[in-house]
This record gives sequence, structure tokens and C-alpha cells, in this order.
Amino acid sequence: MSDVTTDAVTLDLLREARETVRSSPLGVINTPMIPWCQTTLPLSVSCNVHIKLENMQKTSFKIRGVANQFSRRPSGGHFVTISAGNYGKSFAYASKHYGSKGKVVMPETAPESRATLIQTFGVEVERVPTSSLMSAVNRCVQEDNMTFLHSYDDLDLIAGHALGLEVLEAVPDPDVVVVCCGGGGLLAGVAAAIKLSGCDTTRIYGVEPEGCTMYQSFIEKKPVWMDTHSIASGLAPPSAGRLPFELCRLYVDQIVLVSDDEIKAAVSALYRAGLVVEPSGSAAFAALVNDKIPDLEGKTVVCILSGGNVGKDELANFPD
Repeated sequence: MSDVTTDAVTLDLLREARETVRSSPLGVINTPMIPWCQTTLPLSVSCNVHIKLENMQKTSFKIRGVANQFSRRPSGGHFVTISAGNYGKSFAYASKHYGSKGKVVMPETAPESRATLIQTFGVEVERVPTSSLMSAVNRCVQEDNMTFLHSYDDLDLIAGHALGLEVLEAVPDPDVVVVCCGGGGLLAGVAAAIKLSGCDTTRIYGVEPEGCTMYQSFIEKKPVWMDTHSIASGLAPPSAGRLPFELCRLYVDQIVLVSDDEIKAAVSALYRAGLVVEPSGSAAFAALVNDKIPDLEGKTVVCILSGGNVGKDELANFPD
């Protein structure tokens, strides 16, 4: 990844990746976009919000990037990755389909139910402290001759995540787009697709939990490593990706923060409205309902709900 620059991310590249993802044998779907006004969700600002239901995507929203990654790798490979759940689930599904062997190194903070689900696809799971994730991967690469597939800092994955093109098919000229952010792969892909499509005035916001990496990386103007903790474990990697960070610096207006309590309340509000969304997929919604996004009055807004991998064991921990 070190030799890949933002110049590699072109509109042609993103369009090619979109067609690869659409025709993938992994069965990626064009997820629904619904108007907020057709839900029972609360909203304190008078604006026209559309909700992109990536929580309904097959396996997880990460399947888009994984479909593009695996289409460019040899079948039958032996891969290792890091994931708190979403990427791991899509990676395991793709590994089974392509006849590849795989291993997911997972932070101990991730729910046990996600490790169990990943293992059902025949992929090994190793749970380690967040600070030891890369050490475990390096051991797999060096001792077992495995190939590392990055879950967010990867050109093919970011290009596959260009669902901003799909967003624009439904809402051609949004004023504001709000996206959850962890390592930045999804946010970078969405933001690049929208800006490179000519939506120069669209404001794009990434949302992550307090104490996480992309916000601090924006401040320090370089990707930083941090000891992160959040109920939204999928948004709390130990570092922001280098290429996602550089793309976000180009195309994202601001990173905003939400608290774990705001994320918990968002999961509950969405569930009451009939939408099953995990904590990591609820951050963008949490930012909207807690007035973290400025100047929304009268604007056309897209909010991406980006993950539905939440088990009964997790839902039991959220307020009614």
C-alpha cells in the first residue's frame, strides 16, 4: 500500500469497481434508500433526509470491498486479516466461495457471537488484545506464509466501497452525506465517488466514537495509532489507514465525534423503528439526531447505516 497515492483513485477506477461488485458471484445487492419521513424515527431539524440501508447488505456492507478485492486475487489463496466483525464476516463468506483458506485476527473487545458466526464459514478466528493485532498478523505472514488482506487500507477495497455512486443514482445532488468512520475505507470510498462525480458543494462528514483515530489523525495531519475503546468496536481500530486518511483529507469536510451513550441510544431508537443496526453502523444516525452536523435546515441529507451485525446478546445491553 505504501506506493499507492490518491491519484490512483479515479472516477474510472470507481466505476469499474462498481461493475465488478454488481456482477460479483458473492451476490452484492443494491440496498434500499428510504426517506426519513417514511419512518417513525425522531428528527429535530427540518430537512430532507434519506437513509441508505447498508445494514441490509448481504453478510455486511464490507462485502462490496471484499468482492472487489477477491476478484483481483488468485482463487485458493491463504489469507489473513484483522476485523472486529463486519469485514471478517464478508471475508469468510468470500473465502468459502472462492475456495481460499482464511484466518481472522479479532480484537478481544469484539462480541463473541461475531467470532462464532465467522467460524461457521470455515475460517479460523484468533482473538487478541487490540494492541497485539498486527503482531498476530505478522506472525501468520512470516510463519505460515499467509497473505495479509487489509480491511480498510487497501485500494481495491476502497474502490469497491464506492457506494457513493449508488447513492447518487437515488439522490443525485445531496447537500450533505453522513458516513460512519473507523479505519476510513468506507468513508474514503463514498467521499471520493461523490466528489469525483462532480458534487463539489456536497458536504461529507465522517462520524466516529470519541477517543478514536481518524479525528486525531485530522488534527495531527497524519495517520495516528491509539489505544482505542468503544462499544462500536468496528469503528475503533488501532490506527486510521494511510490511503483512507489521505483521501478523507481531500474529500471529507469534517470528522465529528459521538459518545458511546449516544451510540447506544441510536441503536435503540433504530430498533424501535424496525431497523436492526449494530453500534458501529449507527454512528452516522447518532450524529444527526444529536445535532452534531451543522447547517442542515432545509437541506437534502443522506445518512448511511452501515452495519447490521448485532446479535441478541448485544441487543440485550441497550436501553428500551
